[in-house]
Amino acid sequence: MTHDHDLVLRPTAAQTEAALNPPAGRNGGDLVVETLAGLGATTVFGLPGQHALGMFDALRRSTLHYVGLRVENNAGFAADAYGRITGEAAPLLLSTGPGALTSLAALQEAAAASAPVLAISSQIPTAGLGGGRHGYLHELPDQAASFRGVVKSVHTVRAQSQIPSAVAAAWKSALTAPHGPVWVEIPQDVLLAETTLPVVTAMDATPDDLAPRPELTAVAADLLSSAARPAIIAGGGVVRSDASGKLRLLAERLQAPVVTTFGGKGAFPWKHPLSLQSWLEDRYTTDFLEDADVLLVVGSGLGELSSNYHTFKPRGRVIQIEADPGKLESNHPALGIHADARLALQALLETVEERKDDTAPERVRTLLARVTDRIAAQELSLEQEVLASVRRALPADSPSFWDMTILAYWAWSAFDAQGPNTMHSAQGAGGLGYGFPAALGAATADPTRPVLAVSGDGGALYSVAELATARQYDLPVTWLIVDDGGYGILREYMTDTFGQATATELTRPDYVALAESFGVPAVRTTPDTLEKDLTKALASPGPSVVVLPALLRMFAPTHLG
Repeated sequence: MTHDHDLVLRPTAAQTEAALNPPAGRNGGDLVVETLAGLGATTVFGLPGQHALGMFDALRRSTLHYVGLRVENNAGFAADAYGRITGEAAPLLLSTGPGALTSLAALQEAAAASAPVLAISSQIPTAGLGGGRHGYLHELPDQAASFRGVVKSVHTVRAQSQIPSAVAAAWKSALTAPHGPVWVEIPQDVLLAETTLPVVTAMDATPDDLAPRPELTAVAADLLSSAARPAIIAGGGVVRSDASGKLRLLAERLQAPVVTTFGGKGAFPWKHPLSLQSWLEDRYTTDFLEDADVLLVVGSGLGELSSNYHTFKPRGRVIQIEADPGKLESNHPALGIHADARLALQALLETVEERKDDTAPERVRTLLARVTDRIAAQELSLEQEVLASVRRALPADSPSFWDMTILAYWAWSAFDAQGPNTMHSAQGAGGLGYGFPAALGAATADPTRPVLAVSGDGGALYSVAELATARQYDLPVTWLIVDDGGYGILREYMTDTFGQATATELTRPDYVALAESFGVPAVRTTPDTLEKDLTKALASPGPSVVVLPALLRMFAPTHLG
């Protein structure tokens, strides 16, 4: 009897000939790029370094499109955004020691946001592995140890024959829910040595499905079907799993109001009658969610920002669907369902009963009116108009990438993303410098539509070198820099807490002249002309910079006291 698992595909004569007589002049780096191509990668990001030259030399002999950034951390942010936009694992090629370590902050953001990044780094020569002190350039006793607490998985290669399997295993790990960054490291001598191994062709690294347990979704469906006041919190897991359509169907079937977390922006239509939008840093919203007798949390761990700084105390039954088991019930007791959001929502759609509730849209309207009135009482018309100008200027299908700056904090709560997977920020890990290099990664993924990056002047100085990258690859990214002369949000935090700010004021360049020195057109605008200038920049080919000198303020927090 022949079993399916006994079947082996026999190579053709041409394949056998190619395997027996591989092209000359290949090295270990070729095995890396051949494996990436075999897995379906088309684009890689990175920065060359001495120990990694074998990989970069191999790019000459591959079909992969290379986008080189000027700082490893920025290359990581670009790969992060490419992974978010495409849903593919974005390869990130790095060198040893300082090059590798400089990427850590970007990989932390990718981990927090569940962005699939496949980082491949060189290592010191094999003879130096094991923790001894050999004195190699860039040597660390255990380079991988610096990454184990950040990435999903670590894969160390010691021989060329291990390269295809290690890269494929890392690829599968990055794309298995929850998505995230992974780490592969390969010694310099393994990358440089000539190889006689056959050319790597198609690789199978299909990610595993993370399906919910049916007995749990049955209980969840029963609770939701019989709820009097159900509500839904939709997090980034809904966006990452492309489940926004299923979320909408379930909300409409249950007549359950939906609020999106800041990482879940766009997961539910902003102007839908059941949309609570994303005013999570608002006590009225917190009260509304606390009053739900059954609260469905999908793709969120209800962390600091999503729980209004841990002031949220649900009184009803909580159902939590989460792909990361570490987030299940980490903040609130719940019926925890370890599953990919898309598969779990599909299971609920197949079992939940339709609810009738004519009061839900009115309760949503009442809440949003109370939020609007609260903001209106704070004399923040400048901030609201600046954000509205950005929304009017940005095409509906264009993605935007926001740095850690006051306008981004406004956008988390008040910006209509106008679709899933279009608004992204660094609020997962909260590091500065994300917006512009991430936008470059998104523009690489889809250069047919303009991309917006938003930074403060403090965050802009983290990534200003990437103006050279934008120009070199002619990427359609418009960079809005809100220049308030310092770290604006930290200035506000310190003033509120201590009565005055320290270490927040910055001497900064003339950003218009600086951009133009890179060959990137730039304009200085005002709140009154922002919409016109931003619209023009976004409609122009290639990169551009718009500088807005403005001192913006945050709305009053509701979690204090």
